[in-house]
Order: sequence, then C-alpha cells, then structure tokens
Amino acid sequence: MKTVACIVTDGFAPFEFGVACEAFGLDRSDDGIPNFDFRVVTPDPGAVQSKMGFSINVDADLSFAYEADLVVVSPVPHQYWSDVDERVLDVIRAAVARDAWVLSVCSGSFVVAASGVLDGRRATTHWMYAQKMKEMYPSIDVDPDVLYVQDGRIITSAGTAAGLDACLHLLRQELGAEMTNIIARRMVVPPQRDGGQAQFIANPLPATTSLSLAPVTDWMLDNLRLELTVDQLATKAHMSPRTFARRFKADYGATPAAWLARQRIIHAQRLLEKTDLGLDRIAYESGFGSAAVLRQNFARVLGTTPTAYRSRFACHLDEKADASASAEARTEASVLEPVA
Repeated sequence: MKTVACIVTDGFAPFEFGVACEAFGLDRSDDGIPNFDFRVVTPDPGAVQSKMGFSINVDADLSFAYEADLVVVSPVPHQYWSDVDERVLDVIRAAVARDAWVLSVCSGSFVVAASGVLDGRRATTHWMYAQKMKEMYPSIDVDPDVLYVQDGRIITSAGTAAGLDACLHLLRQELGAEMTNIIARRMVVPPQRDGGQAQFIANPLPATTSLSLAPVTDWMLDNLRLELTVDQLATKAHMSPRTFARRFKADYGATPAAWLARQRIIHAQRLLEKTDLGLDRIAYESGFGSAAVLRQNFARVLGTTPTAYRSRFACHLDEKADASASAEARTEASVLEPVA
C-alpha cells in the first residue's frame, strides 16, 4: 500500500477526518516508517464545510481516488446518508472492483453501504446508528458490538476513536506489528485495544409496555445475588411458568434468564466504575458467584475483562485496589485469550 485517498464532503466530521490524516498522512520516515502518498479529495474542489461550522480548502478532485491503494471515507451527518453523491459511490465501487482497500470511519459506513459493496457482508458503525443501518440496509450483517470489522478488503469502524483502531489494524497488515507499534507509541495510544463497543453502550432498564411485571423485575434487581428461577419468578407474578415466560418475553424482548444475565453484567459494570470492591465481592453482589464466572461473562458479553473495564471507566481506585490490579489482569488474560 503506497497511495491513500481520503474523501471529504460537506458535513464531514473533523476529528474522524483528522484520524485518517494522522494515521496515513504524517511523515514518520525518521522512525523508519515508509511514507504514503496521502491526498485529501472531494467531488468538487474548493471549500468543503465541516459539521463544526468551519471549512477546509481541498484542491484535488476524485481522480486520484480511482488509483489509490486505500480509499478512506469520512463520516457525514445523517441527513446525507440517503443522498450520497453518486461520484463518491462510483469511486468506492471502483476501489472494491480493483481489490483496493476501503476504510470507513463511524457513519462513513453509511456512505460505503449506499454504494452496494457491503451487501451480503459483515460491517459495523457507531452503536447509536446500528439499528438505523439494519433498517436501511437489511442485506448487511451489522455487528454493533465491535470496534471495527474487516470483510475482505473493506474495513468499517465504529465511532470516533474506533476509527483509529481500524487504521492501526490495517497498518499492521501492511507494515507489520513492529512498525505499527512505533506509530501507536507516537500517537500515545495502545496499538490494539481489547473489547468492543458493548462496553461503551449505556444500558438503562428496558422500557416495557406493561406495568404488570414491574414489581417482579424490581424484586429481581434487588436480589441479583440470589439464584432466581422461572418457577420462583412466576410464583411472585401469580402466573404459571409458561405464561410468565411468554409475558416476560413480550414485555422485555428477552427471556427472563437472558434479561437477568444482562442486568447482572450492568450491575457489575456499575460496581467496577463506582466502588473499590474486589472481584470476588463484585461477583457475589451481582449474582455470578465467583470471580472466574464474572470474568467469563465479561469476556463473552463485553469482549474485555473486569479489570480492564475498571481501569478504563472507574471513577476512583484506592491504593489497595490498584495494587491488586496487575495480579487480576494476569488471571483475566487467560480468560480473554480464547475469545479473541
């Protein structure tokens, strides 16, 4: 990979655009990193308005993008998703046809999707827009939980910083791990983050169309540490187990067991964020029983470990918790490895 074209159009997001410039446009030859012929292009050269109220002047049209080894697609606001410039779509189709790389950042995936090249493929976007993408493009397998997806030579990424993860992922394939680690160190970012978008998604109590089960779900939330069965919950709801399970699925969109497991994860996340409790105690309070089971569920649902989650999101850590973090991290590494 030697040539990189970054497409910008009106409404582009400055940060995500800057990610592409930083990853592929910076001169790092003093570190032994080969430079790319990086150019910013646009359908109509001249002033291109950003979503933040300022504009940049782009001299190059899309001609260079038809020959580039990598085409980067910057994100655009939602009002542009269903009305993408056909000239940009042609560039993306041509890139895929000649087996060049295509990389989108955040909602740039909607631009790539509009070209049709993602049909029948797996892709991602910012978790806030994942459902919209599923509705607009039902033929795309949208994964809302990951930081980025590579399907063939098309890479789609989630919001903001995940675009940087995707860029580093591509650089690892083109330059190797050693050079990519040098680039990451100069950016002062980890060369590869663990986990996915699931750990960043806010999960409030799901809205329900009926209040009849509210007392039961409130009781479940107050008793997460207990072993709760459908029979026990049905008795509290004054229903048969079958009726309770059917009614619960209709109101909450999940089985009682799946809903309970998700609430236990959420409670564990909050304890990791706001307390200095050890993992065994958090596992007990959230109903997982042991730290090992807690780690397994974090790896399965969030793609990360409790200690990694705490280090990223904790409001505070006392010295005792901080001192034990490295030991817990070593234990958790063996849990994540099979999942990755």
